[in-house]
Amino acid sequence: MNWRQPHTGGMVMLLAVMAVLPLFLDNSFQYEIAIKVALNAAVCVGLNLLIGYTGQISLGHAGFFALGAYSSAILTDRYGLPPMAAMLTGALGVGLLSFIIARPILKLKGHYLAMGTLGMGVIISIVLNQEADFTGGPDGMSVAALTIFGWEPVTEFQWYWIAVGFLALCVWLSLNLINSPVGRALRAVHGSEIAARTMGIDTTHYKVLVFVVSAVMACLAGSLFAHYNGYITPSKADFFYSIELVTMVVLGGMASTFGAVIGAVVLTVVPQVLTVFENYEMMVFGGVLMGMIIFMHKGLLPTLSEFIGKRFHEPDKR
Repeated sequence: MNWRQPHTGGMVMLLAVMAVLPLFLDNSFQYEIAIKVALNAAVCVGLNLLIGYTGQISLGHAGFFALGAYSSAILTDRYGLPPMAAMLTGALGVGLLSFIIARPILKLKGHYLAMGTLGMGVIISIVLNQEADFTGGPDGMSVAALTIFGWEPVTEFQWYWIAVGFLALCVWLSLNLINSPVGRALRAVHGSEIAARTMGIDTTHYKVLVFVVSAVMACLAGSLFAHYNGYITPSKADFFYSIELVTMVVLGGMASTFGAVIGAVVLTVVPQVLTVFENYEMMVFGGVLMGMIIFMHKGLLPTLSEFIGKRFHEPDKR
């Protein structure tokens, strides 16, 4: 068994960290941070498929996250659907919506594509804020407790395992996708769409496919967040959250599934650690972020992997 392959060593290491982490979590606040890390990482894994592997930027994925959250909230509160049915219905709805808008929006390139997805996210945010009869408006709305076949998770420990289980599933699906013929087609699209089309690859089909997959992952993560938090507001559809998600992907290392996870860990945990700086917290955080990007411009995981590779595999010159 080759432990350097993502399906073996990387996945085993991720599962091992998930298994032992509760031993170091002492209180509800630390569990809350761990749960948020897992849900952010799940969104980033899907977003990395779109940005890192396919080369299609999206500044509107916070909108899909919020749609998942509000789908669960509205369908359980107003229509009496069981939480699991509400989550699946929301995922189907977001999948259909993303499929409809993907074809026209993915015809755009570069900064035009970024502006198009930004506009999509802004529209979702405006709708959630304005449709107060359904969404509660800017004040938000409460969300029913999650039940899974009659079982209701009530402790932070139980929610931790739900969140990391969902993350593990997203990582597993992502690794299988990128190591399949679909993944090779996505990398070809990233390299050169013209060359990919010349080789007979239906570039539009694969771009739409990965857009839908990443949107559904974000939607399901949003639903879980809503049920865990018990309350949701339109702030989760905010443009700044979309930027934060993209930054997590870039910081961890684009075209790196585990790098996306690491990026989510850093950008979720570091702000909590820097609270000791009080009024200078954001200034210090910005400096740390700039330093990481400048000295690790390929991303955290690729840079560390390259350093370790050179460190331990240099030929003996003696």
